[in-house]
Amino acid sequence: MFDESFTVLPGQKVYMVGIKGTGMAALAEIFQSRGLHVSGSDVEDEFYTDKVLQDLKIPYFRGFSENQVPSDIDFAVRSAAYDLNHPEVALLESRNIPLMLYPEALGILSRDLPAAAVAGVHGKTTTTAICGTLVQALGMTGSVLVGSAVPAFGNRSTLTQGSDFFLAETCEYRRHFLHFSPDRMILTSVEADHLDYFKDEQDVEDAFCEFIESLPQGGTLIYCSDDPGASRTVRRMSDKRADLKMIPYGFGAQGPGRIRKKPSDIPGENHFVLGELNALFRVRIPGDHVIQDAAAALLLVMDQYFSQPEHQKSGSEHDSSFLKALEDGIFNFTGSRRRSEIVGETRGILVMDDYGHHPSAVRKTLEGIRDFYPGRRLVVDFMSHTYSRTAALLDDFAASFGAADEVILHKIYASAREEFSGSITGRDLFNKTCRNHDNVKYYEEPSEALGYLEETLKEGDLFVTMGAGDNWQLGRSLYKKLEKTS
Repeated sequence: MFDESFTVLPGQKVYMVGIKGTGMAALAEIFQSRGLHVSGSDVEDEFYTDKVLQDLKIPYFRGFSENQVPSDIDFAVRSAAYDLNHPEVALLESRNIPLMLYPEALGILSRDLPAAAVAGVHGKTTTTAICGTLVQALGMTGSVLVGSAVPAFGNRSTLTQGSDFFLAETCEYRRHFLHFSPDRMILTSVEADHLDYFKDEQDVEDAFCEFIESLPQGGTLIYCSDDPGASRTVRRMSDKRADLKMIPYGFGAQGPGRIRKKPSDIPGENHFVLGELNALFRVRIPGDHVIQDAAAALLLVMDQYFSQPEHQKSGSEHDSSFLKALEDGIFNFTGSRRRSEIVGETRGILVMDDYGHHPSAVRKTLEGIRDFYPGRRLVVDFMSHTYSRTAALLDDFAASFGAADEVILHKIYASAREEFSGSITGRDLFNKTCRNHDNVKYYEEPSEALGYLEETLKEGDLFVTMGAGDNWQLGRSLYKKLEKTS
């Protein structure tokens, strides 16, 4: 059972069911950094988090059994992938100790110290990761939790540099973020998604309004004014929460969040300035949306930095060493796992991978890649995720590939939380996309496209896998094959 009043304390013992999930492994590291004794269990399959947990010397079982659950634990956390019928979860429930889901545990951690949330339908992971590289560059003593592995964090999802504050990526699905108690918030974007849970876009907006409402008196809300949904959501709350410090950011914003792009003659870099800061920020990840994410991260981290007593009224926002640290923090961000990630380049063919699985994210990412690599032929392999999302956004998906020279599509990658009704298939998306694009291929399974790609990709091409399915494996298989024949 979940106890809202439960407090996490050093010395406690926690057992985590599904400990190898990205968020769960990150949570395990946060627990350990706060002096808890962590153990857990998960499936036998190998994930990148195995190495993370092993490096941290956090013990865990490969496979599940009631017999391996320790008898002396103080509380337990379970992944949403394992319900109350799971043997270990059922045992823990019967013991009458606090048992919570990942977002509930995250919420408990957020109550103990100043907390900041990064929220939005798109851009959460990149924005939170950039916050982390800025925290590193400034030497701030706080912790950051991201929904993906970040090279700058040693390929972990967590940065632990102290306990002055807690900054985390938060998820809107099933209103999970309402468990979190932030003092500061970034709102990147709001539009229809997760339509297996939300009724419509209005319902999504309502959830974000609830989250904004949870900010304390005088809290900080940093929002993307370029995003129609985020702007609309903030307008709905502006009278009700006039006490909030609201900071818009974007290319059309005014004030400290105004973004202005600057010409760059350096390949693979986008340059921008922010507000009145006397600094030039260099971004090494494609897309204007990443510039927006970087701007949001700068505003949040600066707000947190200057809230600390030792930095208040210091005037260091004009100090050259402070500005240099900010510039370094942005430049040092080289991406995160599955976010415009470069798999490798061989035989003159660049292979990338991206998690974009919503029409807006697909379109913006492809446009950013096109602008970043203007001389390359762009081939995208996309695997749609969930029947509900594909059905609800079919027309938008079909129109999202305009920046690509060639599109390859597959079957829909189903979610464990829904059943196939037969009402929508990958072929439906293929047929719709053919009306918008004159070069579209279809292979039921991603692996079936491997031979075609080996034959047709040429020097100078850029191949990117996109989506929340398992087609990312195609890009890695292709890269290995090309490497062998180079």
